[in-house]
Amino acid sequence: MSDARLIHIIDDEDAVRRSAGFILKTSGYAVKAWCSGVEFLKEVRHVDAGCILLDVRMPEMDGLEVQRTLQERGVTMPVIILTGHGDVGTAVRAMKQGAVDFIEKPFEKEVLIRAITAAFERLDATKHADSRAEEASVIIAGLTAREREVLEGLAQGLPNRTIAYDLGISARTVEVHRANVMAKLDARSLSEALRIAFAAGLGSEKS
Repeated sequence: MSDARLIHIIDDEDAVRRSAGFILKTSGYAVKAWCSGVEFLKEVRHVDAGCILLDVRMPEMDGLEVQRTLQERGVTMPVIILTGHGDVGTAVRAMKQGAVDFIEKPFEKEVLIRAITAAFERLDATKHADSRAEEASVIIAGLTAREREVLEGLAQGLPNRTIAYDLGISARTVEVHRANVMAKLDARSLSEALRIAFAAGLGSEKS
């Protein structure tokens, strides 16, 4: 199908490329397989946009390095990290670098398809980045000054107790403001609230 969504599978294991490719093709996706991140980076400027399934443990260049290089080159395709190693530290780094999800091998079809769906939702969202930034700024403007300060702290990755200390209020008060922020932003999760905050320009380095 010419209008099928494209998945780039980057994994040095042929068995993984074949099994993931089979699952995705039978689920209606188009698939392009790559045996290394280096190979994909050489061609990335010429490939069609899609979702990237990226293995962590690969020779020459590991997945996190590939992910970082893609960001440096301004490639906005959503990334899902694949790993056969239950490494929490790797998961955290991948998510901080913008990965949509982190899946351990061997993975179940439902888990993979759910992550792919979320990835394409993100890809679609990037096409409307400017309008989202405008909309986010309007939403953020509806917060009180204190709620905005709490959201700014969250956007900088600070825990509640640190935000409380910085603002000279109790951790309980921060929780109340945080709940109000979530309600006003109509956000069902912290990551959803943070996406709005980032779109509005919050979370940059500040004193």
